[in-house]
Amino acid sequence: MAKQPLQLFIKKQVQTDLYKKTGLEKTLTAFSLTTMGIGAIVGSGIFITPGLIAANYTGPSVMLSYVIAVVVCAMAALCYSEFSSTIPLAGSAYTYVYAVFGEFVAWILGWALISEYLFAVSSVAVSWSSYFQNLMGGFGIKLPAFLQAAAGTAGVKGGGIDIVALLITMLVAALLSKGIRESARINNIMVIVKILVILLFIAIAIFYVEPSNYRPFLPFGTHGVFKGAAVAFYAYIGFDAVSTASEEVKNPKRNMPIGIISSLLVAAVLYIGLSAVLVGVVHYTKLGVADPVAFALNLIHQDWAAGVISFGAIVGMTTVLIVMSYGGTRLLFAISRDGLLPASLKKLHPRTHVPVANTWIFGIVASIFAAFIPIDKIAELVNIGTLSAFAMVSLGIVFLRHDERFKDMDTSFKVPWYPVLPIASFLACVYLMTQLQPFTWEAFGVWVVLGLIVYVSYGYHHSRVRRETATD
Repeated sequence: MAKQPLQLFIKKQVQTDLYKKTGLEKTLTAFSLTTMGIGAIVGSGIFITPGLIAANYTGPSVMLSYVIAVVVCAMAALCYSEFSSTIPLAGSAYTYVYAVFGEFVAWILGWALISEYLFAVSSVAVSWSSYFQNLMGGFGIKLPAFLQAAAGTAGVKGGGIDIVALLITMLVAALLSKGIRESARINNIMVIVKILVILLFIAIAIFYVEPSNYRPFLPFGTHGVFKGAAVAFYAYIGFDAVSTASEEVKNPKRNMPIGIISSLLVAAVLYIGLSAVLVGVVHYTKLGVADPVAFALNLIHQDWAAGVISFGAIVGMTTVLIVMSYGGTRLLFAISRDGLLPASLKKLHPRTHVPVANTWIFGIVASIFAAFIPIDKIAELVNIGTLSAFAMVSLGIVFLRHDERFKDMDTSFKVPWYPVLPIASFLACVYLMTQLQPFTWEAFGVWVVLGLIVYVSYGYHHSRVRRETATD
């Protein structure tokens, strides 16, 4: 019995899983992965966060916050790329950590990532609902107050249930249940539309830039730029969802790194370009509004484009819903396949090769959160789950390189400047975690305790890795 605690850190033997046929259909290309990444990263946030960061933290230097944030994300992205090309299996950070740190650490991280995907989908669904209802309001269509938002939502009297958020989440679940090929095709179209809308704003607004708006460039000092980077970091999360697609990718060892890195770079160019133009058009002191991009267009008397931007925001949020829901379902599939969650979550439809039950369960839970919990409560857990994953994957590269089991494996991508870059990435993620609010840590603690209860009562006793080791 003395050796029993060591079993908590039993490691997943990924080499055997790499040669098994999982049933997931390999249809995704490097382009599909890139659009998935852009779809997850560039949502409504690109039309909101640049203005809020400029007004509250940085002033005209907002683009520097996005540069710092993308550097931190890029370091983590490079680490994800090496892992995804070495271990092209579903589950993303959960699977990678299982292989190098063991089951218990993988479960904690996997459970944290479940919260990331669930709450990301729920919070985006609430934002989608708000934009959609505003758009419909322009046509005189308005829902009863009880159906407009969850009870306790700021600015909505008599709210009870956000019916639009519930419906859009369930519609995305229905789309994903039809198959990854169809979902990827729709996502590709929406991402192209979204990029065109962002480029339209830049093309119109750049002719109204006033150089005087860039002075003073650092009104809050360099400290404000770093504070802004902690907020800007939230805008970039989502590229990690790409790595959950490993088992559905053609030539994953080549295409996974391309998809992860290229999607982050395209998103960074869009965020930095839009924020640079925005603070040039409007003085930063006036950007503390809920819709800074639309505000800027109204200020320069381009009201017609404001409606286009609202449409682009809805399209942008739809792609986030698709990709983050997809990532959550594939994470549940991987954890269930390892026996740590019920086997029903890994069952694939014989025709679509999609974990249908898993997809609907994820959609139902996310829709309930979106319908009944105010957005300011459900958005808090997204960042900490992501940062913990980034930190563990970055540190995991060091252990991956020193693990004899992986020395002879075919790896098409290696993190440059090893070991400095992965260690720097780990430390940067930990630093950003310290910038999060106390409430976020408290809520995360409650979620982890709930996860420990699930693991002790079910996961530990049904672990496939432990069972296979016991029979060897």
